[in-house]
Amino acid sequence: MQHTINPVYDEKSKILILGSFPSVKSRETGFFYGHPQNRFWKVLASIYQESVPKTIEEKKAFLLQNHVAVWDVIHSCDISGSSDSSIKNVVANDLRVILEHTEIEHIFVNGRKAYELYNQYIFPKINKKAVCLPSTSPANAAWGLDRLIAAWKAAINSGS
Repeated sequence: MQHTINPVYDEKSKILILGSFPSVKSRETGFFYGHPQNRFWKVLASIYQESVPKTIEEKKAFLLQNHVAVWDVIHSCDISGSSDSSIKNVVANDLRVILEHTEIEHIFVNGRKAYELYNQYIFPKINKKAVCLPSTSPANAAWGLDRLIAAWKAAINSGS
């Protein structure tokens, strides 16, 4: 399976948030965090005290306005549905595409699997540490929305 969603960033991007690989719903909608139950957009909207963006255009504008870049660790892989645990035969994205053209100061990963994949495939190439944030996926039911917002906000605001 090939990643078909282009990264979102511009030269003013300061933080980079990486997922593992787009879910089935994200692949269908053609944009990051497309599953209606994924809490990514609600979490970021709360952190930046803005309305939750709805359309792809609104989401892109929201990210750029807040100097947030978004992409995924994986360029291609074998995956069953949206299951991160099924990911095999990983080819990582080349983050230099973003890092060489932005002001990225901090890299965050959305969930444990993205963090593991980042450390395995990307860190050895770029030697830049990432901070693992709790997954916004609906599969991470142990984390309620308020708890996710608090954790993400503390990390992003502290820059660590």
